[in-house]
Amino acid sequence: MSTPLLDTIKTPDDLRRLPENQLRQVADELRSETISAVSVTGGHLGAGLGVVELTVALHYVFDTPRDRLIWDVGHQAYPHKILTGRRDRIRTLRQAGGLSGFTKRAESEYDPFGAAHSSTSISAGLGMAVARDLEGRQNNVIAVIGDGAMSAGMAYEAMNNAGAMHSRLIVILNDNDMSIAPPTGAMRSYLARLVSGGAYRGLRETAKQLAKKLPKFFYEKAQRAEEFARGFWTGGTLFEELGFYYVGPIDGHNLDHLLPILKNVRDSETGPILVHVVTKKGKGYAPAEAAADKYHGVVTFDVVTGAQTKAKANAPSYTKVFGESLVKEAAKDDKIVAITAAMPTGTGIDIFEKAFPDRTFDVGIAEQHAVTFAAGMATEGYKPFCAIYSTFLQRAYDQVVHDVAIQNLPVRFALDRAGLVGADGPTHAGSFDIAYLGCIPNMVVMAAADEAELVHMVATAAAYDDGPVAFRYPRGEGVGVDMPEQGVPLAIGKGRIVKEGSRIAILSLGTRLAEALKAAEELEARGLSTTVADARFAKPLDEEMILRLARDHEVLITVEEGSVGGFGSYVLQLLADKGALDRGALKVRSMVLPDTYLDQDKPERMYAKAGLDAPGIVTKVFEALGHEETRKARA
Repeated sequence: MSTPLLDTIKTPDDLRRLPENQLRQVADELRSETISAVSVTGGHLGAGLGVVELTVALHYVFDTPRDRLIWDVGHQAYPHKILTGRRDRIRTLRQAGGLSGFTKRAESEYDPFGAAHSSTSISAGLGMAVARDLEGRQNNVIAVIGDGAMSAGMAYEAMNNAGAMHSRLIVILNDNDMSIAPPTGAMRSYLARLVSGGAYRGLRETAKQLAKKLPKFFYEKAQRAEEFARGFWTGGTLFEELGFYYVGPIDGHNLDHLLPILKNVRDSETGPILVHVVTKKGKGYAPAEAAADKYHGVVTFDVVTGAQTKAKANAPSYTKVFGESLVKEAAKDDKIVAITAAMPTGTGIDIFEKAFPDRTFDVGIAEQHAVTFAAGMATEGYKPFCAIYSTFLQRAYDQVVHDVAIQNLPVRFALDRAGLVGADGPTHAGSFDIAYLGCIPNMVVMAAADEAELVHMVATAAAYDDGPVAFRYPRGEGVGVDMPEQGVPLAIGKGRIVKEGSRIAILSLGTRLAEALKAAEELEARGLSTTVADARFAKPLDEEMILRLARDHEVLITVEEGSVGGFGSYVLQLLADKGALDRGALKVRSMVLPDTYLDQDKPERMYAKAGLDAPGIVTKVFEALGHEETRKARA
């Protein structure tokens, strides 16, 4: 039995030594290896399967890593990782100490730019191309953008800039939904090869130079006639208007089409160029091709059947609770609408969409537009719930400030993936929203301690019309509390005492409450009477409750699933302003996420590493009490 070709490829240099007639076999083996690896680790499968042939062709034609190859979004890059020296670690994807689920500069020289959020590749690629030109180098820069990333305005901002600068940049548009134009067979491919080739481009340049000798009026007419004729046969008028030389669309699974066109583009001195490649998400794996989401994101699964492993849920997920709660509120109020930015399933808006399709709006990967669109609806008396991951809302910060908060418009922000998220790692961790929203005037910021609290916070947001409001909740299951039939609006800025004590006070914001209660049990067992409070609101603070905790306890610990500068900072500001820190006996400590980016792991392990679990809280209490108290408690 012959050795699989993939076994002979350690780096793209090995791939480039193969004859072209063996690349089909390499692609087939690469697809099988990708499926096998993701079946073990889970992760993003469909997008990677769609670019197998494109990945092989790009690394075969271009001299990576000298030629810069940027994948956008990075979850297309699993086959790329296998071909670039990481096959031996591919079954560590998204695991503790393993490979990132996205491209990552620190991981490989073949990853020139990290991309876990979308629509950044053209901007980054243009920056690399201009830096290359300034240094007089000749390498290529290739940005592969797809999977919906072209719906973001940033991509067009970059294209507009690139078209004006005329720097040599290659953009591969991976159109895996046939969202722009379908390929129409051999004639379309032939035309793409023709217009990408040197002969056509040479003739075009000669004609252009001759036309320049004509009066300006005739020159402009001739130029437009050529663009119109080429656009008529090949498409791409939009990209041509942005200053890109358009090639395509071409079949992204046909190596006989891909290779000559990519070689033509590589050898071209024209720039910038956009190559429109049509692929099929989930290509080559029947269960993925048949699935509605093309197996975009999967847990571990059986390769033969495609059946995904379903862990038994002990409690409903926060995402599901949000979606179902919003449906209940919307059934009572026809002004409630839901907005998401290309993440209906990830945010629970798919649940709302099934009940109210006409009141659901997926705007694509366009968070800035989503927020201002919501603001516009709010001006007309509607109640928009803008459901965006905490880490994705960062992309629309100016819109939150300028278009929503300054105008005090009642937009409701539902922030999924608050805190640490596990396998997706630091790029998707919702670490900063308490800090970046809490500093904005007019903003109300809530954090659910459990799934029941989330139900009430959805009701609170629905009832609140005095300005913008945000509520955050984590990825994953709830804690298993009894669920209310219907949400009840909370008093704005009021927390709750969950457990009464006398010496130690633990003030929690968000789902660290369960760990705070565990810590309190440990402290009680060591003779330290402990109060546990749920702040509920980071803004406005429950000043009365906080000042009472400070007055009546020796130690006050704040705990949150967020960065420095958030809830703990607001509490310290309050205590300082009210003179509560002037009483020297009070010891205050803030527990926040560490000032670093935590790599992927199980969420519980990440929180333990961050010191935000029950043992970490107990340790912090004894640090505040001092060595003598620690010795007494241990005695």
